[in-house]
Amino acid sequence: MRGVGTATAAITIVNALPTGVGCAIGIDLPVHVRVSMEEGRRTGPLAVTGRDASPVVVATVRAAVAAWVAPEIAHAQVEVESNIPPRVGLKSSSAVASAAGRAVASAGAATPTALDIARLSARASRAVGVSATGALDDALAGVQGGFVVTDNSADRPLLTQPGPVDLGVAVWVPAGEHPPSPSLRERFRAERAGSDVAVAHALAGAFWPAMAANSEIVERVLGYPYAALRARFAREGAVGAGVSGLGPALAVVSPTDALDRVTALLPPDAGETLRLRFTPDPAPRPEVRR
Repeated sequence: MRGVGTATAAITIVNALPTGVGCAIGIDLPVHVRVSMEEGRRTGPLAVTGRDASPVVVATVRAAVAAWVAPEIAHAQVEVESNIPPRVGLKSSSAVASAAGRAVASAGAATPTALDIARLSARASRAVGVSATGALDDALAGVQGGFVVTDNSADRPLLTQPGPVDLGVAVWVPAGEHPPSPSLRERFRAERAGSDVAVAHALAGAFWPAMAANSEIVERVLGYPYAALRARFAREGAVGAGVSGLGPALAVVSPTDALDRVTALLPPDAGETLRLRFTPDPAPRPEVRR
């Protein structure tokens, strides 16, 4: 039994660590996961192998097999092809987990919903300690595209909305990696009052003010010196900018005809700049292959 699953990266509008409510939007950096599964007798947990069989992939594959495929699967081999830089705030773990769940469903000819896939990813991420909240917003944005607001403490979507088709996004990725989110939970909980403002903006559909309010919090907690740069973006026509996830990636959103002059403000020698599109439509479902 063989299957292929796809998901994409996302950028943060509101980080869920302070309140449990998060908001993200999908961007066109894809992940593809291929899985081959064999039936047989086993006496212990499903064996999941492959160079890319990280703890979150193993947990997701096991949960997906239990949920959507015959229980006699004895072995799963996985292969991950990802365009998402890891550990910089672009939701690589959520995307890989979601794509792995989708690949298993494809192999088993199952048809879970985008929310089913995202919930499986979130629960696996919590189980292995990759994410403190499970990041349902990141996973769902990477599976169905568009804006997503979720209550991550209840694994429940609060608002979804198609992504903008008239705006472009650039992501600046400087050197460095963020710490694991569970280690920062208490520091972000102390920022709840400010995050409540960001959440209220997001639930009202005011996503770019929400992004700005959230970025002020993340910059304060983690020490990123992005405030002056964000102000310069705005003067050049950007409608929104902010730290994605826990950084250090910085996203900037503007009309497509202004994106060249906005990205010209990014330090050219201090990181990589990715010019991308939002994903307003659901990620394509892979063909079932057996």
